[in-house]
Amino acid sequence: MKFSILSLISVCFLATSCHNEKAITITSNDYCAAVDTVTGIMVHDIFSPPVASRIYVYPNVAAYEIMVQNSKEYQSLQGQLKGLDSIPALDPKSGVNVPLAALIAQMEVSKKLVFSEEAIEKYRDSLYAKWSDENEKEFEVSKEYALKVVDRIAKWMGKDNYKETRTMPKYSVHADQPARWQPTPPAYMDAVEPHWGKIRTLVMDSSAQFKPKAPFPFSTDKNSDFYREAKETYDVGNKISKDLLAMEKSKSTIIPEESAIATFWDCNPYATVTQGHMMFAKKKNTPDAHWINIAKIACKTAKTDFNKTVFVYTKTSIGVFESFISCWDQKFKTNVVRPETYINQYIDENWKPQLQTPPFPEYTSGHSVLSACSAEILTAIFGDNFAYVDDSEIPFGLPKRKFTSFKQAADEASMSRLYGGIHYRAAIVNGVEQGKMIGKYINSKLKMTK
Repeated sequence: MKFSILSLISVCFLATSCHNEKAITITSNDYCAAVDTVTGIMVHDIFSPPVASRIYVYPNVAAYEIMVQNSKEYQSLQGQLKGLDSIPALDPKSGVNVPLAALIAQMEVSKKLVFSEEAIEKYRDSLYAKWSDENEKEFEVSKEYALKVVDRIAKWMGKDNYKETRTMPKYSVHADQPARWQPTPPAYMDAVEPHWGKIRTLVMDSSAQFKPKAPFPFSTDKNSDFYREAKETYDVGNKISKDLLAMEKSKSTIIPEESAIATFWDCNPYATVTQGHMMFAKKKNTPDAHWINIAKIACKTAKTDFNKTVFVYTKTSIGVFESFISCWDQKFKTNVVRPETYINQYIDENWKPQLQTPPFPEYTSGHSVLSACSAEILTAIFGDNFAYVDDSEIPFGLPKRKFTSFKQAADEASMSRLYGGIHYRAAIVNGVEQGKMIGKYINSKLKMTK
């Protein structure tokens, strides 16, 4: 009799425990933290800006495609992004926790795209252990579904021509052609991703769909447009150098605005520091990492829920990805020489830009293209006068900056390239127009809300 009563009590206890087991809660902050983790790993691994855009877009699309499975507001990108179809459907009776599955997919796809896989595994496994303790059954069924989606996304991204471009020839340097890009100091690196224009686009018809105006013809004639633009970059750089010297002499702590802008938007993962005979990389954000962080800041400022947060990250990362393909297509078709090379050769052999020149051709300005595109996308989501504080560069020792809108930030990011001495004005102005066209096209082409 005692045995029967004890057995009955045990069964009732287990039944009550299972019945009271709470669902795992996943918030927008959890998603932001996962993306931040990927950004930190990319900075450590020193990925180029174009490759970084790829590391952002596929994990976000994976999470988005799971999120829309039970959303009344957002709809799938299947059939809208090139080659994306056959995402495993969610059985509404399966017990899958959709936000949990989306976050798992984001982490698992990210792991396939970075060098330091163990860093993501460490972060992921700590969360897996926590979720398993909270609700093992829900965690396991959600993970199972997420991995099915991850497998489909992995097959899709494997067909974007990335692997093929790894074996394509390096950029050819022709020292006897002064109009053509040449490696720049201090590291004199090879050109980065010369074949990125061959990567499959997701929304654009092709990498050349939004072709900017042609750059000015190369010339050393002092009356030419090309010389005039180089001289402007030279003069602006000299003014900033004088302002910095005056600041130092006066012992002021107020950095000249143009210098502060250039440094804030530098975002050059290839910047190097030389000490004696040693040269090492100075860890920095990429331009895309900066704008992905702005997307996060916007979400936190607006207090978006989980679904909208995933939507914001996904649409922004699509824009960034398309921007780099379009811009790099132009860079390696025009092969325009950088201001540093031209100025040292024809104006002042001792001149140095405030920022280190990144290792790829000049036209158009990548930061201008992707900043303008990102601003178009974020403005379409959050509105025209969305004020925020940008703290993206605090981890790299730089202060916050305040902006009244995404477009104001994009304009400042674009002009930073002139202040930094790494671009001519035409690459900035025409790059902005190129980015705006891409952003507006994505806004009109993609139907992400119902």
